[in-house]
Amino acid sequence: MLDLIKTRLSNHQPRTIQSTLPQAAVLIPVIQTKEPAIILTRRSPRLSTHSGEVAFPGGKRDADDSSLEKTALRESFEEIGLCPSSVTLVGEISTVVSLFGIAVTPFVGLVPEYIDLTPNADELDRIFTVPLPFLLDQKNLSIARRKGSNRPFAMPSYQYGEYTIWGLTAIMIVDFLNVTLDANIPFSPPPFEAVKQT
Repeated sequence: MLDLIKTRLSNHQPRTIQSTLPQAAVLIPVIQTKEPAIILTRRSPRLSTHSGEVAFPGGKRDADDSSLEKTALRESFEEIGLCPSSVTLVGEISTVVSLFGIAVTPFVGLVPEYIDLTPNADELDRIFTVPLPFLLDQKNLSIARRKGSNRPFAMPSYQYGEYTIWGLTAIMIVDFLNVTLDANIPFSPPPFEAVKQT
């Protein structure tokens, strides 16, 4: 499974956004185990935006970030204590636009099986993992139809124990699964002007 993820991402041409929107990046951390899993966080209920929501570690690009990859790694270190030297970046998936008008680019990184992570108490109340086989099982997936400004789109969600995984995070998970693991999940992301990378 891990070899397939690496192979597919090495050949993948993600969509990018042609706009002047603010930029952000997240890391999709994949734990290198016999049954690979992704690392997710739950945001603190004390936050003014996205409180209590499940998310990948990440955030807005700082002026000092030399690239969006650096943003994803910096934010992951700040939020969950994941040292950049412990992450092997293997590719990226398509940029998506948040409800707040931010262009978010997800990067996929492999991390060791045994690694100590600590949630930043100012931002998070939980770090947890979800096995990829759970996410690949379409019985665990719900898809709701939504109306966009230009066309309808699909909004996926998962319920994993006490955690509801939805919104931009679920959209990125489905895209990741389709690109890397042939999930074949019927899916149309929220509409935006997209171009192929050159």
